[in-house]
Amino acid sequence: MALRTLFRPRTRLGLGLGVRNVQTFTLPDLPYDYGALEPAISGEIMKLHHQKHHQAYVTNYNNALEQLEGAMNKGDAPTVVKLQSAIKFNGGGHINHSIFWKNLTPVNEGGGEPPKGDLAVAIDNQFGSMEALVQKINAEGAALQGSGWVWLALDKAQKVLLVETTANQDPLVTKGASLVPLFGIDVWEHAYYLQYKNVKPDYLKNVWKVINWKYASEAYESSK
Repeated sequence: MALRTLFRPRTRLGLGLGVRNVQTFTLPDLPYDYGALEPAISGEIMKLHHQKHHQAYVTNYNNALEQLEGAMNKGDAPTVVKLQSAIKFNGGGHINHSIFWKNLTPVNEGGGEPPKGDLAVAIDNQFGSMEALVQKINAEGAALQGSGWVWLALDKAQKVLLVETTANQDPLVTKGASLVPLFGIDVWEHAYYLQYKNVKPDYLKNVWKVINWKYASEAYESSK
């Protein structure tokens, strides 16, 4: 099953003078079955994560955008301002999870196979080795307090790789407009708790078995 476009917007036309087009967003399909990442990530977690959590972000994002449209048409500045946090949180949740699904792939389709080519060279040059990068990302992810994400990013302006964390559902772009996510690891409890309980480091250790380095390499090459 092919992964659909990240944002698949639908346009809904409003009625009345001054009404703008309202775009709505839909849940992207996964490019693999829910159980395909086992034993690293259970099928139960994947189904719940995708159908419930990601779907909730999409639904709430659409609702917030619709409310924003109405507030803007009415010139209701306080409501426009009030809605910004919901748009950031739920829109970020949609963006981050849409990337996350593509950052994972089953072992029999190359999951966990180390990167090759220019990305592999860049990792060695900047972090010393693949093992050192994994240790850094795992340490950053384990140390992140509360909910959030840990990312391997390309800074297009500086032409360097970075390990970054973002809180809650903040997308990586909130850390810098020139940052491109090569892959991100969800370290919210809903991403691992049913399987790993409170042992987040075990989840971080095992998720590498299904990381899609081919996708990361393609993102790196297209963004250099």
